[in-house]
This record gives sequence, structure tokens and C-alpha cells, in this order.
Amino acid sequence: MFSFPRYLTHFDPKSAPHYFFDVLIIGGGLAGLRAAVEIDPSLRVLVVTKDRLRHSSSSWAQGGIAGVINREDCFENHIGDTLRAGCNLCDPAIVSMVVQEAPDRIQELIRWGAAFDEEAGELALGKEGGHSHHRIVHANGDATGAEIMRAMSLWTDKLPQITLWEGAFTLDLLTDAAGCRGAVVARSERGVNLVWSKQTILCTGGAGQLYRETSNPEVATGDGIAAAYRAGAALRDMEFMQFHPTMLYIAGSNRRLITEAVRGEGARLIDNHGTRFMGDYDDRLELAPRDIVSHAIEIQMQKTRHPCVYLDLSHLDADKIRHRFPGITRICKKFDIDITSDPIPVRPGAHYFIGGVSVDAEGRTSIPQLWAAGEVTASGLHGANRLASNSLLESMVYGAHAGAAASQAALNMADNFQALPLTQPVTSPHEEPLDLGDIRNALKSLMWRNVGVRRSKSGLKDAATTMDRWCRYVLLCQFSDKAGWELQNMLTVAYFMIDAALAREETRGVHQRVDFPDADENAWRQHLQYHRSVSEGHAVRCGMPLEF
Repeated sequence: MFSFPRYLTHFDPKSAPHYFFDVLIIGGGLAGLRAAVEIDPSLRVLVVTKDRLRHSSSSWAQGGIAGVINREDCFENHIGDTLRAGCNLCDPAIVSMVVQEAPDRIQELIRWGAAFDEEAGELALGKEGGHSHHRIVHANGDATGAEIMRAMSLWTDKLPQITLWEGAFTLDLLTDAAGCRGAVVARSERGVNLVWSKQTILCTGGAGQLYRETSNPEVATGDGIAAAYRAGAALRDMEFMQFHPTMLYIAGSNRRLITEAVRGEGARLIDNHGTRFMGDYDDRLELAPRDIVSHAIEIQMQKTRHPCVYLDLSHLDADKIRHRFPGITRICKKFDIDITSDPIPVRPGAHYFIGGVSVDAEGRTSIPQLWAAGEVTASGLHGANRLASNSLLESMVYGAHAGAAASQAALNMADNFQALPLTQPVTSPHEEPLDLGDIRNALKSLMWRNVGVRRSKSGLKDAATTMDRWCRYVLLCQFSDKAGWELQNMLTVAYFMIDAALAREETRGVHQRVDFPDADENAWRQHLQYHRSVSEGHAVRCGMPLEF
């Protein structure tokens, strides 16, 4: 395997500014802010985000947050739905823990100012694919993430122990024999900074930008996953990227998510001939789990030789639909689409990365003093396919757990801050200037074409050969701006996604192998894990059979 450099760029502790905090939180989405709330007020906390606070994937979430609120529902139902969606690869103990905390975490958000939609004085509950009951709490119809982040941002603003750095790119984690000691952070106005901390929490989100078709914001480039790997943390489940079935497909425009809640309200999927086709693939029709619906749409597009399918809401109450989905109504209107009468063109897109940094129930990684929460992690909650609206819930639960554990660990450590004598030498620049935009676009197209909804050995092998070639000349460069650093992180994450997808010779959840169309419970009911060899620098892959 390719030998990855330890650090992205040159830094010199003798000349770089140094900062010291008790807890460093990298990422300002829901998981990061929830972790920040949990830190003891006597500790100094730094939250670092590479863009503005509300530009995370959390803010883009439409559907809602799942939890057992309805009296006709129960924890066992939510647990069962999650396990079934995860295709026999979830950790049942983790699922049970997260599901049972859901009602309390939702009440926390309400106490902190989140205004969820109500009906007759009670929380309005939606239903989405894979759920057996109405249990999706939502806000402003289809803008749940934005409302939650609004409330969380205002709440954390009140906490004097928290310092926020926006527009700050975390290049790498600082480590020694004792574990994680902080991070190397580039700030546009102050260059490279060394941030030293007693405890560090990684909450940097996913990697949807690796794909040409994605619902993710521009910031979702896998930075935290790549940095954690370079520092020696174990990665897991890298083959599992979830594709949302219904991205608005308008040629020449940015892809926009059409929330699963639309199908929960009764929208039907039809092809270009007007045929409702989901009955050919699953008895649950449009409310089958995302992996099944995405796969069905891909096959239907191939059958019809048409670039998309359509969502049909024309049979539903028009006023109710406009009220329930104001954001989608507004977006579609820009393209002269009336969602109450016109079919909405949709196709799958990369949505949620199930793989990432391996963590336990408290968010503890394989590196001492490093914790992680949210989409950057592989927690065992989602298995091989995430149940709709469990992601915001995971961020709340794991943000709270990682924050509490890191806070207690920091309280138990003396204020003996000390910088390490680390130096990353300057390497020779590449002989030819690189067109980073061209490589990035080529990467996104390669991933969509060869590592997308449907995969094959030949396509994955071609992708692996191309990725190895790109890595050998791009990862050895030292760039001085975000475009180069993001590209290197994207290549690093893509490398492991391709390798894991090629290794897993079966179909399970979001990992669909056309050459291995069935699940293999005997050989593949296991996780694939990667870690960096400290002595040689290359990646080591191992299987982890489930023991539940």
C-alpha cells in the first residue's frame, strides 16, 4: 500500500504562534457544539471550524431528528428499525444506547431554544423510509438542521469559556507517545498556528464532496478522517457511503436534497413513462430504506435509458404540501416546477458517510486523548446503511458523550502545558505545476462512476490504479492553501474507500456489488479497519468479525 506522509505541510514550532487550551474541538457542526456545551465551565475551550459556524452539514439537514415521542411507539420499535436498516452490521448495544437517549436529547434542544413544528400543541411527527412509526421531529417544515444550528449557536454564544475560530483549517493532529496533544491550524490572517490541548474532540463531518453528485456542502472533504489517519487513529467501514435516493436533478444547477419526508407524506416515484416502479423492488414501496430505493432508481434509469426518475405529489393536498415543505417549494419554483402538480426530477447522490474514525460508546478513538463525534466517526450505530434522521440524533448523543468524557479527562490533568519539539521539513516542490481543480473534478467523476451506488470489481480496480497514481504525486506535495489541503484529504479518504469496497466481496446495505449481488453472512459479517504503520508509514487493513 501507498506510504502516506505524516503531515500535510511544513511547520516550525520555533516560529509558529502557540495557543494553549484545556479542550480543543475541531468542527462547529451539531456534534461539535453539543460537545462544547458539555465541557466544565472552569475549562478553556477552543472550537475551530474551517468555514462559518452555520455552514456545516448539520445546517443542511432537512428531514429531522428521530426519537420515540409518540405514545404508540416504543424504544424496541426504533431499535428494530435501525438494526434492520443496518443490514446486520450494527452494534446492538450502541443502537440501544442512542435510541434510548433520543427523547432526552430532543428535549435538550427544546430547552436551548429550538422551535420544532407542532400540531394541536404537541410535537408534529413525520415518517420516513425504514421507520415503522411516526417519530421524526422537524422544524420549519423542511429546515430542521438550520433551526437546530440556530438554537445551538445562540446557546453556545452564552458560554464564556468557549473561544471560536472561524475560517481556520485544521491541517493535522499533534501527537506524541502519550497521545493527541492538539492540532496544527492554519488561519488566513495568522499563518500556521500550533494549538496545544489536554484533550481534543474531532467533529469535522463527512466526505460527500468526493462525489460529483452530492447533497453535502463544499466543506465536506473528509479533512478530519484523513488527519486522524495520518496521526495513527484507526478507521473503519470506509466502503459504506450512503446515497440519498432523491436529489433534485436539474442539468447545470447545484444538486439539492429532496427530503425523504416528501415520500413520508405520500409522494410516489415514477419513471419517465409515468410508471410507479418501487413495487417491483420492495413491498414498502417508496418508504423502503435508502439503500434499496437508491439501487432501484439506478436500475430503473438504466432500464429506461433516462437520466433521472420523478417524484409525483400531484395526488396530495396542495396547500398541505406547500406548508409542509416551504424550502423545497421555493427551490423548485426557481426552475419553474410546481411541486404540487409537476413531477420533480430526482436521482441519487452521495449523502452520508457511514465510515470514519473508529470510536467506542464514549467517542474514544484508538489514540489516547483524542475523541470524535458525528459523521466523522464509525460508531456502530448505522451498520451498512443509516436509518433516516438518525444522524442528527447521533451527533447529539455522541457530542454529549465525547464532551463529558473529554471534560472529565481534562479536569484530571494538571495545567502543565508544554510544546513538543516537532518539525515537519520542507519538501521539494513538484516539477510541474498542478491544476488542482482539474484533479478534484476528475476525482469526483471517478468516484461517482466507479465507486457509486453500483460497484464492480473491474470498476473498483480501475479506480484503485488511478488513485494510486494520483496519490504518488499529489500527496507528496506541500501546498500552502485550502484547495491543495482539501484535495490531499479527499485523495486520502478516497484511497481507503476504494480499497475497502474492492475487498468486501458481497452486497450489504449501501455497498452494492453487481458481481457479488448477495450478502455473505459467513465471510463478511465483519468490519474492515485500517491503521497507519508507525514504523513504515503505510496502511494496514484487518478484518474485525462481529461478536454480538
